[in-house]
Amino acid sequence: MSTVNAGVLGAGEVIYGDGGGLTPIAEEAARAARVLHPEDHRMPRPARRRVITVANQKGGVGKTTSTVNLAAALALHGARVLVIDLDPQGNASTALGVDHRSGTPSIYEVLIGELTLDQAAQVCDRSSDLLCVPATIDLAGAEIELVSMMNRESRLKQALSAEALDRLDVDYVLVDCPPSLGLLTLNAMVGAPEVLIPIQCEYYALEGLSQLLNNIGLVQSHLNPSLHVSTILLTMYDGRTKLADQVTHEVRHHFGDLVLRTVIPRSVKVSEAPGFGQTVLTYDPGSRGAMSYLDAAREFAMRAAVAEQRAEATVNAGESR
Repeated sequence: MSTVNAGVLGAGEVIYGDGGGLTPIAEEAARAARVLHPEDHRMPRPARRRVITVANQKGGVGKTTSTVNLAAALALHGARVLVIDLDPQGNASTALGVDHRSGTPSIYEVLIGELTLDQAAQVCDRSSDLLCVPATIDLAGAEIELVSMMNRESRLKQALSAEALDRLDVDYVLVDCPPSLGLLTLNAMVGAPEVLIPIQCEYYALEGLSQLLNNIGLVQSHLNPSLHVSTILLTMYDGRTKLADQVTHEVRHHFGDLVLRTVIPRSVKVSEAPGFGQTVLTYDPGSRGAMSYLDAAREFAMRAAVAEQRAEATVNAGESR
């Protein structure tokens, strides 16, 4: 059976197939083998630990879905990943199949200082390299409680200490934010140098983006000078509509290389997976949704690896002069 390669078509619609005349079932089996046998498709581990906030104040843009599936793809293919569920709805915890009933050690106890990050982290059943700090219903009142606390906007940053992350031995930390610009999201932006923004390929998804970018700028100016938008991921792409192409073109034109080439298509399998406590990579590894997130994760990892190599080459060139 020949290996199925992924490509990019036009404005970013992901296509699959190598022209080898495989039947649809054979193509799906080949894609599933690519996901389930990661030894042939290892991703580079970052030279330095990366902490990324996944944020968009608009709901329904694939923020949580992208967080858990990118994390799962990275973990299945060579990296060790921690997902922090900072959304009181706990959807990321559900998708990763971790316990988040009331009373479970969670990000709430971490924020108020009762637990350290490593004490609240759980190992996901599907991968020993994928960990999650869950969100319980207790987090719903956390924003009110945080208002009266010292350093209320830096509670997560304090929890994300080098010592705690060293104990967990992770390469990536992905923070899933609630669909708002409140105190929890502010904590996530203060605690991480990178922001990944998922954008739905629909017109309304662009509304409010300027407000999000403005808030990122304010946090950068006053609380976290290292904060920057490192990645934009286009989600819910429907190749049958002209609008999806128009939105894709507009985002790429405005944000340039920040936008990943890989685009996540609309997929029933991606939507179904959380109901079974799984990511799409384990729920249906041969689906287009699984392959899209796998390709997006690889591009995400490779971009950083290339940037690190260039920086190292520049330093070496300067030292040799």
